[in-house]
Amino acid sequence: MSALVTSLPGYREPAARLAKALDLPFTATDVHRFPDGESKVTVPATPPATVVFCQSLDRPNDKLIELQLACATLRDLGTERILLVAPYLCYMRQDKAFHPGEAVSQRIIGRHLASLVDGLITVDAHLHRIHDLHAAVPLETAINLSAAPRLGEFLAGRVENPLLLGPDAESEQWVAQVAAAGGFDHAVATKERFGDRQVRIHLPDTDFRARTVVLVDDVISSGYTIAEAARAVRAAGAATVHCLVTHPLFAPGAEALLREAGVAEVWSSDAIVHASNAIHLADMLAATLQPLL
Repeated sequence: MSALVTSLPGYREPAARLAKALDLPFTATDVHRFPDGESKVTVPATPPATVVFCQSLDRPNDKLIELQLACATLRDLGTERILLVAPYLCYMRQDKAFHPGEAVSQRIIGRHLASLVDGLITVDAHLHRIHDLHAAVPLETAINLSAAPRLGEFLAGRVENPLLLGPDAESEQWVAQVAAAGGFDHAVATKERFGDRQVRIHLPDTDFRARTVVLVDDVISSGYTIAEAARAVRAAGAATVHCLVTHPLFAPGAEALLREAGVAEVWSSDAIVHASNAIHLADMLAATLQPLL
């Protein structure tokens, strides 16, 4: 056995799909949580020289510790090369200290991950002031893929002649790529933020009347931005509003908020496991991994 794929609990189905796409075995890494909150991690007992650790890092605090325990144990058991496939990469938004004493989490977590693994593949990393993943995760192999082509292909087979809308300037790169993949019209709104849960959306000079509008973004967390965008386009005459996202983080109450705002369907990739998952990324990830194996 030259290589295998493993994952922590909670991401086993996407990891198993990746193993199948790579024609590699999948062997789970188990985690037992003690009553005091500590974790006991058990990796495959006889790992090969190369291990692909497929693990999305949403809700990351426990997972980062468990990943560290797993990688250290794999090294102790003789694994020479660990390739981390983290379709959602955590702690990327804080890339500078805005006030004295603030931790720059992107730099700290990026260096930590680089100390654990030999290569990293992620999807639509939430980068702001840097545009090269290597600057956040100092590894020779640090690859940031885009799910946009897969999302565009999915939408082309699902919705006829939609108008794609990015809810803010940060979403422009994603909505443009998804639109290009499907040959769709697209536009981008602007956003004023007054707090984590208070935003105002200003629509572009676009005719939304009687259109099927698909709101596109890389991440949905609280849902407030997308909900405000949905209300705005419905008020502007849109016939139907859907939502398409790479990373369905969805804080508690976010889905209900979107429904109340008039969003009919929510579609997401399996970069994060969620009931809205409609687009599997295994083939895309496997195509990038194969040459590294």
